Amino acid sequence: MYRTIRKLAGPGRLKLSTPTPTPRWSPFIPHRCYATVQLDLPALDRAWRQRWSDDRLLEKRRREASSPTTPSNRERDVQNPADHMYILSMFPYPSGKLHLGHLRVYTIADAIARYHKLRGRNVLLPMGWDAFGLPAENAAIERGVDPAEWTRDNMARMKEQIGLMNGMFDWSKELATCDPDFYKHTQKLFLLLHNLGLVTRQRAVVNWDPVDKTVLANEQVDSEGRSWRSGAVVEQRPLEQWFFRITEFKEALLRDLDELAKENCWPERVLAMQKNWLGRTTGARYRFPLTVNNEPQLKGLEDLEIYTTRPETIFGVQFIAISPNSKLARDLASSDPQIRQYLEALEDSTEGNMQGHKIPYIQAHNPISRTGDEYSIQATPLPVYIAPYVRGDYETGVVMGVPAHDARDFAFWRQNSSSREIRYAITPDPTGSSVDMDGPYLESGYMTELAGKYSQRPSNQIVEPLVEQIQTETQLAKLRTKWKLRDWLISRQRYWGTPIPIIHCESCGPQPVPDDQLPVELPKVDHHWAGGRAGNPLESATDWVNTLCPKCHGLAKRDTDTMDTFVDSSWYYMRFTDPHNKESPISEIAARTRLPVDIYIGGVEHAILHLLYARFFYKAIMGNLYPKNAEGVMGSMAEPPHESSHEPFKRLITQGMVHGKTYLDPDTGRFLKPDEVDLSNPSEPKLVASGKTPVITYEKMSKSKHNGVDPTTIILKHGADATRAHIIFQAPVAEVLNWDDDKISGILRWLRRVFDHVHALASIAHSSSNGSAPFDGKAYFSKTEDELSAMSPEKTTQWEDSMAVWRTVQESIPSVTASYDKVYALNTVVSTLMSLTNAIIDKPGASHSVRLAATTELVRLMAPIAPAFAEECWSILRPNAGMLFSEAARAQWPVPDGSLPLLKVKRTTCTVAVNGKKRCIVEIPLKPAHIEDSAALEAWITEQILMTPKAQEKLLGAPENDIRKATKVFVMRGGKGVNYLVPKVSKI
Repeated sequence: MYRTIRKLAGPGRLKLSTPTPTPRWSPFIPHRCYATVQLDLPALDRAWRQRWSDDRLLEKRRREASSPTTPSNRERDVQNPADHMYILSMFPYPSGKLHLGHLRVYTIADAIARYHKLRGRNVLLPMGWDAFGLPAENAAIERGVDPAEWTRDNMARMKEQIGLMNGMFDWSKELATCDPDFYKHTQKLFLLLHNLGLVTRQRAVVNWDPVDKTVLANEQVDSEGRSWRSGAVVEQRPLEQWFFRITEFKEALLRDLDELAKENCWPERVLAMQKNWLGRTTGARYRFPLTVNNEPQLKGLEDLEIYTTRPETIFGVQFIAISPNSKLARDLASSDPQIRQYLEALEDSTEGNMQGHKIPYIQAHNPISRTGDEYSIQATPLPVYIAPYVRGDYETGVVMGVPAHDARDFAFWRQNSSSREIRYAITPDPTGSSVDMDGPYLESGYMTELAGKYSQRPSNQIVEPLVEQIQTETQLAKLRTKWKLRDWLISRQRYWGTPIPIIHCESCGPQPVPDDQLPVELPKVDHHWAGGRAGNPLESATDWVNTLCPKCHGLAKRDTDTMDTFVDSSWYYMRFTDPHNKESPISEIAARTRLPVDIYIGGVEHAILHLLYARFFYKAIMGNLYPKNAEGVMGSMAEPPHESSHEPFKRLITQGMVHGKTYLDPDTGRFLKPDEVDLSNPSEPKLVASGKTPVITYEKMSKSKHNGVDPTTIILKHGADATRAHIIFQAPVAEVLNWDDDKISGILRWLRRVFDHVHALASIAHSSSNGSAPFDGKAYFSKTEDELSAMSPEKTTQWEDSMAVWRTVQESIPSVTASYDKVYALNTVVSTLMSLTNAIIDKPGASHSVRLAATTELVRLMAPIAPAFAEECWSILRPNAGMLFSEAARAQWPVPDGSLPLLKVKRTTCTVAVNGKKRCIVEIPLKPAHIEDSAALEAWITEQILMTPKAQEKLLGAPENDIRKATKVFVMRGGKGVNYLVPKVSKI
C-alpha cells in the first residue's frame, strides 16, 4: 500500500510553490503572493468551517423569512421524496473521548452525504447521543456525581471533537436519549405497544448480573454465560419483568430478510446472523413405542417422545438416549439400583463424558417400521441408553441416536455399543450409494436405500411427505416449526434509563401513566451518588415512587424499573426526522418524506441486538401509526404483525475496525509503552533498554496494549481532510484498517501537488479573458479529419496530450461515481483521483482550457472526501462560482459530457526488442485498419518506430541493433510489442 501511494502521489515537493501572479480573490488569504503561500491544512479547516457555519446561519434566516412551514411547502416535500437522502451513522455513546473507530464511521458517512449533496439531493445527516446506560451510572457511583452531569460534560467534549473533522452534520437535529424531551416519546411508544398488547409483565427466571446488579436479555449473555458488559458470571433469578412481544413479528422479521438481501442492500454476514438468531427450524416430534421385559412396575410406561430438527434421518436411528436429568431416568433409578449408582457416579464425572448406561429391559420401536414391510431393517428393536450428553432441559430430554448423521451420537455409539455397524440414511452420492463412507455425514444430500421409496431423492425435499406419511398411517409423528427467538426482556433494575410509565395500584393493578403526565422524569438522588452506593436508587426514592392511581385516585406506586437502552436506539433514527415535535414521536409528513433511512452505517457487532430490535420497533410502530395499504402506500388500517413489511434501513454498511500499531518485547511478548521504543528512525524501531528490534503487530486499540491513537491530535497535526483521505484510502470500508501515522505522508504529498497545480493554473486563468468560461468537451474535441491533418506538429502533440487528459477525466467520473454509490469501494476513489492527478500534471503540453477543466472536475470529485481543501481549490479556480457546499448550492457533481467516443486512443506504446532483448519503448500510431497483410504490417511498424527520436538513438547507433537488417520480425499484441532477429555482426 505504501509503495502504491508513493507512486500515485508523486515525488515530494518543496513547501514553497513557484512564483506566480495573485488571483483576483480567495476566501482564505486575500491578495496572497504564491511565492509565500504554504499548504496549511489545519488553517484551511478552520477557515472553511467558519464559512460553512456562516452560510448555514444565512440560509436559516432566509428560510425563516420565507415561511418554510407553510402547507404548500410541506406538500411539496411530500411529493418529492426521491430528492431526499437520509444518511445515518450509528449514534455514539458519550464516553467523553472520540476514538479512531468513531472517526472512521463518521468520515464514511460524511463523505457519502457530501457526495449526494453535490448530486443535488436534500441530505439529512444528523448526529445525537445514545446517552443512557450502565457506564454513566457506574461512573457516577465511582465519582460521586450525577450521571446526567457526567454525561452532558462528555457530550460537550465529543461534540467539539466531532466538529474538527469537517463534517456536515445537521446539529439542529441533535438529540440525546437522556433528555426528557426525548424519553417522553420513548414512554409514549411503550404505552402504544402496551395498548396494542405487545407489552407483557410476567414472572420469569431471568439473567442477573451480580456486578451491575441488573437483569440482562438473553442476547446480552455470551456463550460462556457471562455478562456482555461486566464479564461477571450470570445468575438465574425469578423476577417480575416487562417484555416486548417481539415473537409476534417473527414471521415478518424472517421473511423481509429476503428483501434486504436483494442487490446486496444488507451484508450477507448480517443477514445470516439475524436468520440464525431468529432460529426458525422445521422439525418433527416422533413417538417411539416401548416394550418392557418382565418388569411389572413399568407396565404403564408411555411411548418416548423426541423432537428432531432432522426428521429425514429417522431411517438411520440405531438407539434411543435419555437424559440423566429427565424424569424417566429418576423414576427408573428409584427401582433400579444399577441406574441409581450410575447417576450418582455422573455427579463427579467430567464434561465430555460419553459413558452411558444401557437399560436392558426396555426397547424402543422406530415409528417408520409401522408404515409397511419395506422398512424391515428399521423393525429391529432399538436399545435404550441413559446418556450424559443429552440435556434434560431441551425439549423432552430424549433423543433418537443416529450415529451416521450426528457427531455426538457417533461418539457415544462407538464407546457404548459392541456393534460397529453405521447405517447411513443420507449420502452425497446422487445414486444413493453409501459405499466407502466413514464417520458421521452431517450435510444434506440424497437418501440411501434405507429410505425405501424415498431412495435417491434430495434429503431436504422428503421431510414433509415423510412426516405426513407416518402421521397418517401411525399417528406417531407430527411436523413442528420452532423458533429460537424469545420475547425481548426490557426491564432493568438501574437508575440511568427511561422510567417505565406504569403505576401499580393494589386495587386496579398496573395502570399506564396518563399522556398529560408524561414524561415520567427521573428524580434527583444526589445522596445516592455521593455515598457511592450500588443498586437501584429509584426503589428508595419514596417521594417519587409514591403517587396516586390514575384510575381510582387511591395510593399507588410507580414502577421502579427502567428500560433497556436498546429501546432508545430502536427508534432514535425516527426521531431525527422530526426532533422538535412536542406532541408526537414523529409526524406523518416526516415519516412519509424522510423514512426509512437510505444508508445506515455502523459496526457489525450490532448485527443482532440493535438491528433486530430496530426492525421490530419500526414494524410495530409504523405498522400502527402509519400503516401501508395493499399498494404499499400509507393508509389508515393497522397492519397485523405477520403482514408488516416496514423496514427501517434500506441499505446497511458495516465498516471494519481500526487496529493500532503494537510493539512487543521479542523476548517476553510484553506490550511496550511508547517511551520504551526508540522511533527516531521509524522504519527501524528499537527497544530503548536493549536495542533489540521489537515485534510489530496491528491489534485492536486498547490501553493495555499502549496502541491507542487520539484522532484529535492527528487532525490538529495533519488537518482533517488529510486524515479523512488517509482513513478512506488505507483499506476497503468493510475491512480492518491498520492505522499507521507514517503513511499519511503520501496523502499529504498528493494534496500538495494538487494545491501547487491549482495555483499555477489559476495564474494563467485569471490573466486570460476566458478563464472562467464553461468547458464543452464534446464541442472542443469534435474536429474533422481535415482540421486534424492541418495541425502543425506542435499543435498535434498538444491535441494528443489534451485528449489523453480529458479521456482520463471522462473515464474517472463514472468510476468514482460508482465507488461512491457502492460505498464499500471508497478506497478506490482516492487511488483513482491520484491517477487522475498524475494524468493532468504529467501532460503539461495539453491545452490550458483542458487542464483547467480537468482540474476543476478533479476538485469536485475529491470534495466529498477532502471538503475544505476542495473548497479552497474551487475558490481559486472558480472565484465567482460560490461554495461547493453552500446550503443553497445547486447540483455540482460532474457527469460525463459524451465526448469519450471522440477520445479514442490514436497512439500506443510499443516495446522494441532485438534478438529477445528489450532496447527501447516508443510511442507510435495505432495500426491502420487497411493493413492486414503481415509483411505490410512489419514494414509499416518498422517505419513508424524508426521515425521516433528514441529509436534512432537506441537502434541506429550500433550495427547489432539496426532493425533495418532484420531477417525476421515478430509483431505481438497488434503492435504493442515487436521483436527483430538481427544477424550478429562478426568480429574480425
